[in-house]
Amino acid sequence: MKLQLKTFFLPLLALAILATSCRKEEVVFEQAPEEETLVAGSVVANLMQRTAMNDGSNDNIIDNANCFNVELPVTVIANGQELVINTTDDYEAIEIIFDDSDDDIDSLEIIFPITIIFSDFSQTTINNISELQNFANDCNGENQYDDDIECLDFQYPITASFFNTNNEIINTVTFTNDFMLFDFIDEIDEDDLITIGFPITVVLQDNTEITISNFTELETTINAYAESCDEDDDNDYNDDDCDNCSPVELVNILTSCNSWIVDKLERNDNDYDDLYDGYTFQFYEEGTVYAYYLGTTYNGTWSTNGSENDITVTINITGLPYCNNDWVLHEIQQYSGETKVDLRVGGEDRLRYESTCN
Repeated sequence: MKLQLKTFFLPLLALAILATSCRKEEVVFEQAPEEETLVAGSVVANLMQRTAMNDGSNDNIIDNANCFNVELPVTVIANGQELVINTTDDYEAIEIIFDDSDDDIDSLEIIFPITIIFSDFSQTTINNISELQNFANDCNGENQYDDDIECLDFQYPITASFFNTNNEIINTVTFTNDFMLFDFIDEIDEDDLITIGFPITVVLQDNTEITISNFTELETTINAYAESCDEDDDNDYNDDDCDNCSPVELVNILTSCNSWIVDKLERNDNDYDDLYDGYTFQFYEEGTVYAYYLGTTYNGTWSTNGSENDITVTINITGLPYCNNDWVLHEIQQYSGETKVDLRVGGEDRLRYESTCN
């Protein structure tokens, strides 16, 4: 461990000795190459801080604001149902309630007081909806440019060493989250010489990992991917539900369960939720599908193609006409032990299968 620490400090110790020698002999101090040190106000420092900023758009289903989050846990009432939102995964519970019916007006009530967290991780207490709306009005509008970079994230921990040429203090710090890194960069001054314990890893929105060896590579990578994705800075909670969907994922989900039921069925603006009550459905990888009801078996075929928000699911089961259509995959929900596959066509036709096999 001591040997590793000595090796890690070597570049900074060299800088420290050079700085001391330069003062005593009145020789001009030469800073290490830019790819080896993090400089206050540099391009790469700014990009790192923007990447570590708090993303305020991931809870727009609650606050309709891109520039801050509501601190969790928070209690809300969604369409009359009280929910305690403990983690970011619980946002889906609100969406499930909103998605349950297309014929109602979705409403969300927040139980105050709450705390909101801004992009720089500062916080303030909000006591009512008027105060919340005042802060929301100060945010950029939907899908407008903002400073935070959401298309890639740092993989922690990250370790840094720094030497202050003014007080000659050498120290190390380990960052385990965005707040620590953001705050550290915010406090850098012109007397600090900082190195990072490369290599580090950044993760793209599609979970691709990229290994970074120095600051030059880091700057190039952030610039290359900073605008490579849809940051979803809008208040439409269900317009991107299948951004990461694929036919392979859908096939795996449908064929791994053997007891699908029809949870929601609408055709031509008419509700048929109870029409196939008691039917169970089994999907197979080779493209066959069977429905079972009171000892009767219905045979059919199914297929899927496309990608992301444009995946077509064709179902054709003899004797069950309301199931048959060239459906578009709207969403795959997996929450609290239930899996739901939501298929739609236009704004009137909808078929949602549900299973508890997961």
